[in-house]
Amino acid sequence: MQHAHAQGVAVDAPPAQGAAVTGTVQDAGTREFRLSNGMRVIVKEDHRAPTVAHQVWYRVGGIDEVSGTTGVAHMLEHMMFKGTAKVGPGEFSRQIAALGGRENAMTNRDFTMYYQQIGKQHLERMMQLEADRMANVILRKEDFEREMRVVMEERRQRTEDSARGTVYEQLLATVYTAAGYRHPVIGWMNDLVNMRLEDVRDWYRSWYVPNNAILVVAGDVRADEVRAMAERTYGKLKPRELPVRKPQVEPPQKGIKRIWVKAPAENPYIVLAYKVPRLHDVEKDVDPYALEVLAAVLNGYDNARLTRELVRVRRLADDVNVGYDSINRGESLFVLDGTPANGNTTEQIEQALREQIERIAREGVSQEELKRVKAQVVAGQIYKRDSVFGQGMEIGVAEIAGLSWRDIDRILERIKAVTPEQVQAVAAKYFGEDNLTVATLLPQPIDPNKPKQQAPEGLRH
Repeated sequence: MQHAHAQGVAVDAPPAQGAAVTGTVQDAGTREFRLSNGMRVIVKEDHRAPTVAHQVWYRVGGIDEVSGTTGVAHMLEHMMFKGTAKVGPGEFSRQIAALGGRENAMTNRDFTMYYQQIGKQHLERMMQLEADRMANVILRKEDFEREMRVVMEERRQRTEDSARGTVYEQLLATVYTAAGYRHPVIGWMNDLVNMRLEDVRDWYRSWYVPNNAILVVAGDVRADEVRAMAERTYGKLKPRELPVRKPQVEPPQKGIKRIWVKAPAENPYIVLAYKVPRLHDVEKDVDPYALEVLAAVLNGYDNARLTRELVRVRRLADDVNVGYDSINRGESLFVLDGTPANGNTTEQIEQALREQIERIAREGVSQEELKRVKAQVVAGQIYKRDSVFGQGMEIGVAEIAGLSWRDIDRILERIKAVTPEQVQAVAAKYFGEDNLTVATLLPQPIDPNKPKQQAPEGLRH
């Protein structure tokens, strides 16, 4: 699973041992505590069903890796299921299944997160299991070698054998010169081939500490009870000083970048990626909110501009997509892509996509269109909160990016307040050639004799 990047983060020095649990922060059903070892605990009460989502977020992901050991964050995620002295290999997952829960993990550019969804009566057991493997995972050479084969197969399926996966990987490696987002989260194959168990062990010792973790619990719980459980379980773990994080600031782009990627595929495909800002300051920033709305104007609902104009009316494209995410550790991209319909070319798609943005920069958008678009954006945000897991995700993603759970509703208010002038302004500001990278897929013949690969055994997510 991939996603998000870092601008200089200070060293988190551990607090003095034995310091008291710090004060509580509370707001509209959400409360936050900090344990004496530096671990933060955020509890979102939702009493609609007797279940709970238990999520441990480590503020470390692909962005923190360096050349030579790319993929190590994801590799450790696989190894975290291999057992401790108390819990044997595979036992972690078996116990959760026996209790009627489900669990998994995800690694992306910004974080690594482990979660369980389970009946609320089993919450403390989940905390015991996660606290145990935060400190006591046993990393065995034979497990490492077996899981590395699984990860390599995962890479082959998702990248080498996927034309779009290959294009996107090459795109990011071209967009970024210095920033950590240039590396694939799963790792370059050569780095996987040369990775050693010691690399994984060093990563575990460096980053899997309570003062680099956030516990998010959402569901049918009482905050004070969660706090007491967290103190009994996670509170026993010792903090350690974290490595210094390097900013890896991206230098200014000097002109348009273009790449052509050859891969077996039926259809050509084109991706345009523009460097744009992420959300830094919830109150002072304007452009990230306007970019969110611009993305929705272009492709945020059934009859939005790109699908209507390029697919239905002009029949230039079979499909078009737009992506922008303002909440990341590093700077964001505004990505547009399309597959030409029969008889059309990727050059025509590129021109049409760019023309749609230029038109908004020139003519703006109407209040009526904006009203419809904002309703869709807000509905999408509200829909995420239907599940306790979604509520936990919303909190964790914001916190990892350096924002706060207290900002979540305010961000929605700021999006609702975006004006037509602000949308027109960002369309004019960020979509010049010097900010653009274009990747074009040149389809190669598909080998009809190549066997379809099965998902490798042990593949999580």
